Amino acid sequence: MRKFMVVVDETPECAHAIRFAARRAQSTGGGVIMLYVIEPEDFQHWVGVAEVMRAEAREAAETRLDQMAAEINAYASLTPEMVIREGSPREEIFRLIEEDSEIGVLVLGAGIDGDGPGPLITHMVTKMSGRLPIPLTIVPGHLSLERIDAVC
Repeated sequence: MRKFMVVVDETPECAHAIRFAARRAQSTGGGVIMLYVIEPEDFQHWVGVAEVMRAEAREAAETRLDQMAAEINAYASLTPEMVIREGSPREEIFRLIEEDSEIGVLVLGAGIDGDGPGPLITHMVTKMSGRLPIPLTIVPGHLSLERIDAVC
């Protein structure tokens, strides 16, 4: 089974990428894997504070993934896989792709705020495009959900 991987965060364009991935998976008999990456904070001199912050970040990640999974299930009748990692999103994307040979497409949502498509897309296209082992699909953030459905 081919999986469509989406990097989940709190941005509005993330919902567009998830919608696209879910609809493509639904129409092709594939699956969706959602990756949420918690970027580590530098509070090593306050170990107790760092642990509380890590637990809160994990809880927020689980809540966001559960919310997105419920939406995917509601409109595409799919149950996505959910993965939470700590580290750099750029590095964790590559690690997960290396670990799961069923991941066939990376789907990212482009920003709509006028500052470009977003730092992750910019990095993937300008610095990593030759190293990506799978195709990258960029979903424009200004597309309506209806238009995304029509495309898929």
